Amino acid sequence: MDKKVDALPTFCPKFRREEVMVDGETFEIFHRNVLECIAEIFGRHDLTPHLKFKPERHYADADMTVRIYGDVHTGKWWWEVQVSMNPRTAPSSPRLLQSQKAVEGETPGATIIPVHISSDKTLVTSFLGKSVYPVYITIGNIPKEIRRKPSMHAQVLLAYLPVARLDHMVSESSKRRASQNLFHACMRHILRPLENAGAKGVQVKSGDGLVRRCHPILAVYAGDHPEQCLVSCIKTSECPKGTPSGPLGENVPCHPRDIDDILEALEEFNPLEQPREYAAWCSGMGIKPVLNPFWKFLPYTNIYQSITPDILHQLHQGMTKHLISWLQSAFGTLELNHRCRYLPLNHNVRHFSKGISGFSRISGKEHAEICKVLLGLIIGLPLPDDCSSDKLLRAVRGILDFLYLAQLPSHTDETLNKMSAALDAFHTNKSIFTELQIRDDFNFPKLHSLLHYASSIRLFGTTDNYNTEHTERLHIDLAKNAYTATNRKDELAQMVVWLERKEKIARFDEFIRWRLCGRPPPPKEIPPSTHRTHIQIARNPTALMSFDDICNEYGARNFRGALSKFLVHRANPHVSQVELRDAVTHFSFEFSHIPVFQKVKMWIQDLQGRAETDDTLDVVHVRRQSKAKSGRKLSARFDTVLISVSPNGGSDEYNSVQGQHCILIEEV
Repeated sequence: MDKKVDALPTFCPKFRREEVMVDGETFEIFHRNVLECIAEIFGRHDLTPHLKFKPERHYADADMTVRIYGDVHTGKWWWEVQVSMNPRTAPSSPRLLQSQKAVEGETPGATIIPVHISSDKTLVTSFLGKSVYPVYITIGNIPKEIRRKPSMHAQVLLAYLPVARLDHMVSESSKRRASQNLFHACMRHILRPLENAGAKGVQVKSGDGLVRRCHPILAVYAGDHPEQCLVSCIKTSECPKGTPSGPLGENVPCHPRDIDDILEALEEFNPLEQPREYAAWCSGMGIKPVLNPFWKFLPYTNIYQSITPDILHQLHQGMTKHLISWLQSAFGTLELNHRCRYLPLNHNVRHFSKGISGFSRISGKEHAEICKVLLGLIIGLPLPDDCSSDKLLRAVRGILDFLYLAQLPSHTDETLNKMSAALDAFHTNKSIFTELQIRDDFNFPKLHSLLHYASSIRLFGTTDNYNTEHTERLHIDLAKNAYTATNRKDELAQMVVWLERKEKIARFDEFIRWRLCGRPPPPKEIPPSTHRTHIQIARNPTALMSFDDICNEYGARNFRGALSKFLVHRANPHVSQVELRDAVTHFSFEFSHIPVFQKVKMWIQDLQGRAETDDTLDVVHVRRQSKAKSGRKLSARFDTVLISVSPNGGSDEYNSVQGQHCILIEEV
């Protein structure tokens, strides 16, 4: 079987095993050609109708004053780089002069390919501490709705970097410096083809057969905070994007690092011949003395600008984790757990029946679920020494508002201002934690990183374009499962063979499906998304019950009168209230039992009218007290529902279920 799979045609580039020498020591890396990976993603026929070839400006109003930011092509970065490709309109920046020399005399019509790189070391064994270091690549021409789906294979494994323990080095500082130089040497070897291709352009064919002169440029580098500091050559206790004008935990402006000055100094100094002068200059610039960073010769790339926000590690696993521990110190763990147990059930909210303090390792998804109930847990709780909790509530609300605003699938200048206002509210009221002696200061980088969210969204689009949560999911398929398939000896060589075979099988399966469908050509435009029915109930009822049983077991004491009024008004919508009351008095039912449904599903449309956004699913439960098959008692559950009533007195929800069972909700 392996021989048959190996004989299948190859679509994805093959892995290469090469050696990199750092400080006299040889390390092996497995990587693909970066240009071939970009050409393979760009040339897929199933992605052709979704590709974006030029930047766009979207506005929310007819006057074009309120700009909308969504995908990468709606941000400012692509527009600025596209303009800088033309020397006549480009700004006079020393950083761009070197890149522009390569494109002078070329024909117009350059197509930008924003390259997104993500790297993260991950454990593949739970007790031996075995790690692999994958690097992923994708392009910003593909919409984010496709890039974030692992089933679409829009993100490709680019390389496995070496994981060296460097046990022969005694000094910890020497180990850190050697590991940094090793990372940059490997990345420089992998991304070297982008130096010439980004400046001069390469011919790339898309899935529709058209050939374009494309310029692949590193636009986004996604990673957690240690990875960001490693890439930008910054200490882990500092900001990888700029230098703040005050303490790290204060709401003060952060000045971006000048990439032009850093690149000019890197060209001037020779680290091998002038090690002391180079180290002194790096110390003055606030960077680490790394030998030839990989982004040194990449055209049109500002690595400090390319470092993007990370919802998973900075907010869910960062600020949310800190906030929960602060609240536990303020109110007590027992009280928060007690309140958490007695919260009502809800379809979209996880119920923590044992509280929120018993987790040994909390994932980002669990932190997101805790955020949904966090504000409700602390409302009304007294602080020690009769201290007012108003400032604490405002600080918690500021962080939660920032968290949810930062995850919007599309932003405008107005929502970005609201996000900044929410961060200001936290900084204004955060002194309550020092007054309660919970924190001495707030000088940690994850809080400071929130200042850069608005600027990064304006440059590269919303945060779901570069959230590391997507690449964390890829670790399962491209790292952990691949390692499990090996015999744990020379595992990287076996992992790349296993991955190549899996890719061949997946592409061959797509080819078979395409042939069975009659070889259809790729669609010329994206089909509009279809929305589900907005109210849905089961085909068969849960039970048939009499009016008396409904009144006694469900507490609907006025159910008979409400149903009579509804049916009479439905049959005669134009009668007066007096006539309606008389008709209800003389109304009689020809049946004694009615079907009862204990669950209703409904899909709420996107409030901003975005066709590409899925509707939100919600479920309404109406359940009486009963017993399970095991004999355990099931408590009653009655959810609260808000109904929008139209101006003519009818309900919009009733109009949407014509021909189906009517849903009656008694007013409490």
